[in-house]
Formats: sequence, C-alpha cells, structure tokens
Amino acid sequence: MADEIKLPLDSFEKLTKGDTLDSEKIAAPSLTFVQDAWRRLKKNKGAVISMWILILFFILAFGSILWSPHDPNAVNPQFANLPPKWPGIGINGLNGTLVQAGERVNAYAQAGAGANVHYIFGTDYLGRDLLSRMLYGTRISLIIAVVATFFDLTIGVTYGIVSGWKGGRVDNFMQRVIEIILSIPNLVVIVLLILILKPGMTSIILAIAFTGWTTMARLVRAQTLEIKEQEYVLAAETLGESSFKIAFKHLLPNLSSVIIIQTMFTIPNAIFFEALLSYIGIGISSPKASLGTLLNDGQKNFQFLPYQMWYPAIVLSIIMIAFNLFGDGLRDAFDPQSQSRG
Repeated sequence: MADEIKLPLDSFEKLTKGDTLDSEKIAAPSLTFVQDAWRRLKKNKGAVISMWILILFFILAFGSILWSPHDPNAVNPQFANLPPKWPGIGINGLNGTLVQAGERVNAYAQAGAGANVHYIFGTDYLGRDLLSRMLYGTRISLIIAVVATFFDLTIGVTYGIVSGWKGGRVDNFMQRVIEIILSIPNLVVIVLLILILKPGMTSIILAIAFTGWTTMARLVRAQTLEIKEQEYVLAAETLGESSFKIAFKHLLPNLSSVIIIQTMFTIPNAIFFEALLSYIGIGISSPKASLGTLLNDGQKNFQFLPYQMWYPAIVLSIIMIAFNLFGDGLRDAFDPQSQSRG
C-alpha cells in the first residue's frame, strides 16, 4: 500500500519540478541593445517611412552625380520659364501649358520646343532645368549638413566627455566657454567669415561648426557625469585602466544613443540654416544651386510662376519633416522611457 502511494507522489514531484523549470525558461530570444532598439523602431511606422524617404533623397541627390536629366548650370534662354511637362499627362499644370491674358496656351509650342522636349519641374528664368538644379541643390545642402554634423560629433562629443569626466574647475571653465560661444549669434559669425572668405560652402560649414557642437557637448557632458559614477566605471578605474581606454570601452558605448539621436536633429538644423543663408543672399552664390538659392530665385516670379518656388519648398519641407520624425523614432527606440517622461 505504501508503494502504491509513493509512486503517485514521486510523479507529482517530478511534474511540479518540470513545470517550475519550464516557467523559468526565457521564452523570447535574447537581443542586443541595438537589436532591441531596431525592433522598437520598426513598430513606429512614421519613423520607418521617414527613414525610407531620406534614403530615397540621398540616392537621388548623390546619384545625380552619375546621371542627371540636364546640366544643372546650362543656360538656355530660349526655354526660359517653361512650366512643368510630364510625358503622357494631360492635367493642367503638368502638361506644359499656362495661363496668359486669361487664356491657357502651350508654352512649349510658343518657345519652339520639339515634341520630345520635357521638363518635369519646368525651367527657371535662364532656361535651366529645375529638376536637375533641385537634385544638385539637395546634394549641396546634404553635403553641408553631413560635414557640419561631422564637426558636431568630433568636437562636441570629445569636449563633452572631457568636461564631464574631469569635473571640478576644468568642467566649470569648459562650460563657461560654451556659454560665451552661445552668446554669439550664428549670423554674426557667418558675416565675419564672409568678410574673410568667399561666400560659399566653406564659410557656411565653418559657421555651423563654430557654434553647432555646443548642444552635443552639453548633452554628452550630462550623460558622462551620470555614467562615471556607475560601478563598472569605478571598477575599471580601480583596476588602473587609463581614462582614454575607459572613454572608448565604457563611456562611448553608453553614450551612443544620445549621440545618434542628437545627430538626427543636427542635420535638419544645418540644412535649414544653409537654406536661410542662401535665401537671404549670403550663402551659396550663383550659378551654384542649393535649396535656399532655388527658393530665392523662385520667389521673384512667385505671383506668375509659382511652381518655381513650390517645388524646392516642398522638397525642403519633406526633408525637414522626415528628419524630425526619424529623430523622434530613434529617441523612442533607444530610450523607451522618454515617451512616458514626455
């Protein structure tokens, strides 16, 4: 009788033990920090769409180096101010017609253009293809933004880590330097650089590089002050690791999310700053094109030929919105608690 009772008890103990082990197993596969962030980013549809839009703009802008519909700087007065004409499209505004003296006329026929002549976005007041100039101008704007962001990364990250790691009087002095730099308006810096250098990419990049890194430095410093008090950093110091090794081994990996997020917001700010300078005439100079110069040229004929301003304005708006949405998505992906804090 005792054996009969013991067998069910043993089976029950084994069954209970097996259920406990199964409940302690990790059901989902282990993910790295980057994989987990990518998983959260993919759930944000707006950020994913913005990412693909930005990739498309980069491909079109830099791909135009190899292929472009027309020479962006080629002048053809015969075809000046032609409206957009898309092959096979009969919709007004896209069929090469415009309104003159209350009547809709074929601008291409009046200019003596052949049946095979098509300008997708029309031409400007010198007969230059707007599509080619927009591709060229977008590339110039993106190059300025990327180079300026490179300075933001190299100067801002290094400055912030050193300031936060050293602390004390060194940190206090370095932060006062940042406050002095922030007190100088960017417009004053660019005007002073134009007096020394010629208006163009170099002066704009230097103006952005002079003050643009301060925000990155402050964010990195704040995170460094928090991270350097962690146990693993204190243990590395106790083991005698150098500050340089600790910075690359412990600080930078934990600062990567802040750096990436801030970079995504730095690029659109640089693009907008370049467009503003070129629009008011102290940025990229003719005959080179940028989104700002295209807006400046287009606003001169906006009342009669609004497409010359609408297309570059739409491109600039899409790029700015896409970068900001993508930056918000990266912030939520790398720091999920930011949503609850916001």
